[in-house]
Amino acid sequence: MQGNNRLAALLLGVGILLGFSALGYQLGQAAISYKQLDRTVVVKGLSEREYPADIVIWPIQFSVAGNQLQPLYDEIDRNTRMIREFLMAQGISEAAISSSPPSLMDKSAQAYGNSSNAEFRYTAQQSVTVYSDQIDQVRAVMNSISELGKQGIVFTGMGYGVTPQYLFTRLNEVKPAMIEEATRNAREVAEKFAEDSQSTLGKIRKASQGQFSISARDTNNPQIKKLRVVSTVEYYLSD
Repeated sequence: MQGNNRLAALLLGVGILLGFSALGYQLGQAAISYKQLDRTVVVKGLSEREYPADIVIWPIQFSVAGNQLQPLYDEIDRNTRMIREFLMAQGISEAAISSSPPSLMDKSAQAYGNSSNAEFRYTAQQSVTVYSDQIDQVRAVMNSISELGKQGIVFTGMGYGVTPQYLFTRLNEVKPAMIEEATRNAREVAEKFAEDSQSTLGKIRKASQGQFSISARDTNNPQIKKLRVVSTVEYYLSD
């Protein structure tokens, strides 16, 4: 009877030992697998393209001065009408032209500065704005607007808020192709890294799309837009 008990205890001990050994092996394999899954590479892919702008906003600003309000407003109305007629004669539609209320300054009401010697008491600025998708046509008219200056309209130049703006509004149309290109470029970089490190490139672990940026190609061609996006992709690596 004692011999049977000792044999049973021995078998139980061997079973427990084998069980711990198997458990240790499985845990070891799991740790190795986890470590392999933890090996990743993070790469960036770039996509850059150029597109023509599709909207132009052209503010045309002029100024007038005088000592009487009625003649001043009459001159504002006359200049605004002349600008509208000139633009429409050049092929710009009436719907694309708008004007804002004039900005008037009374120098005698200023609390600072010496305005007693000013030649004119009132000065006013008025803006006529063109909003159009006919980029080439509007740019051609810009080069001939000086003809109105010869007729007595005093334009205020190209300062802040007066320079033409060019917009690109078709981002959603080109976004998928650019994201695909950036992701493809990122994978090419990752494959090269994996090859150099004698590894195999796996699936994507994580990916993030960068912000799209839209800027003028250069200062001389603001009507040509450069679109840019950088995608960040993290891939798994294995031996």
